[in-house]
Amino acid sequence: MLGARPDRHASRQGAVGPGMSGDAGGTATPDRSVLAARFRRVRGNSGLLASRLTPEDQLVQSMPEASPVKWHLGHTCWLLEKLVLERFLVGYTAFDDRFTYLFNALKEPAETAHPAASRHLLSRPALSDVSRWREHVNAAVMRLIEEASTGIWPQIAGWIELALTHEEQHQELILSDIKHAFWSNPLRPAYQESQPTPLTSAPGQSWIAHPGGTAEIGYGGAGFSFDLEQPRHPVILPPFRMAGRLVTCTEYQEFMEDGGYSTASFWRPEGWALAQQEGWKAPLYWFKHGGLWHQFTLSGMRLVDGEEPVCHLSWFEADAFARWSGKRLPTEMEWEVMAAGHRRTGNLLDYGRLHPVTAACAGEGPWQMYGDGWEWTQSPLTPYPRHKPGPFAVGEFAMPRLGAGHMVLRGGSALTPGEMIRATYRHHLAPGSRWQMTCIRLAEDA
Repeated sequence: MLGARPDRHASRQGAVGPGMSGDAGGTATPDRSVLAARFRRVRGNSGLLASRLTPEDQLVQSMPEASPVKWHLGHTCWLLEKLVLERFLVGYTAFDDRFTYLFNALKEPAETAHPAASRHLLSRPALSDVSRWREHVNAAVMRLIEEASTGIWPQIAGWIELALTHEEQHQELILSDIKHAFWSNPLRPAYQESQPTPLTSAPGQSWIAHPGGTAEIGYGGAGFSFDLEQPRHPVILPPFRMAGRLVTCTEYQEFMEDGGYSTASFWRPEGWALAQQEGWKAPLYWFKHGGLWHQFTLSGMRLVDGEEPVCHLSWFEADAFARWSGKRLPTEMEWEVMAAGHRRTGNLLDYGRLHPVTAACAGEGPWQMYGDGWEWTQSPLTPYPRHKPGPFAVGEFAMPRLGAGHMVLRGGSALTPGEMIRATYRHHLAPGSRWQMTCIRLAEDA
């Protein structure tokens, strides 16, 4: 089990990858001892995730969108050095100035960073050197937390919070990326042993009605938040209904058997073109063996469990399924309003299963709002009204990547650290992305 259960700690939130920025304006500053404990926990969890892998595993990059585990470990050190230590720790000496070029992820100007698609070529520095770099940075940050003057502490704390949430984002990427790497290996190795799951059946789909009207979305609390969550603002919602649980593998197989991947009318034109080009016939990591569908998981290969939520679907596939069902994907506003009253707990990384599980629909729905799989919405990524970069905006973290065509996802997955999730979390991916743990929840107009 990693870290703390999400419902016991204040939430921290951000979307995976560039395009986010922190804003601590008007927020509470964490106590030094609390932040020091969080720093040790987050940094330690990254090392724990990597410890199950060989040095050879940690060099693999199986596609341009992914990165080697070693690079993730180094990149999170680079951010702490650049945003925290070199700014605030007097006399700090970088572990190795050459690492800035290798582990910088900012894309402008291009000559300041090693090409993202070629990170698998970085056999040096050795993993042992990256480990020593992490120890060097850890000691320096702990010294800064202890010695920083009271006057500058709120600013330092804000940057450390940003760096730690950024590292939690990369913890999810470590698992998403190594899963794709192991899938690409003919040996199909397992990251961890099979995890026991209860033999339960998913309840029939139910629909939770919302009367619509005026509501508020966006972050407005006193803790750390990201620019894209802000400002909190009113929205007007028509009446709608939301599915009580995620779509299951059995339900998705019905779509497949009914010509889901061979009927263009279910698909957006650009999604249909991509599906034909890539030869999609099933979710990523599914394959047929002996006439039965199997799937590859972080615990290795196993039969598809029809009661579990289907995952590793692109937005195009999710949208096609919704059209086939006569429903639609929820808007991110609808999702946030429905999630706001639910505890931020679920099948997240903290529980160690690393795979979606069958819905347990106890209490008031909707269920599975947090964990299991990121839920695609029909909302494109755009700034909220009156959005302004906050004091912790830097480079590509300052503004949304407008024009990138990304779609918003909500809720977190079985690979998401529980500490960083909340109802206002805005993750975003390109609509053709499949390698992260992405699922489907349906909605409909009332």
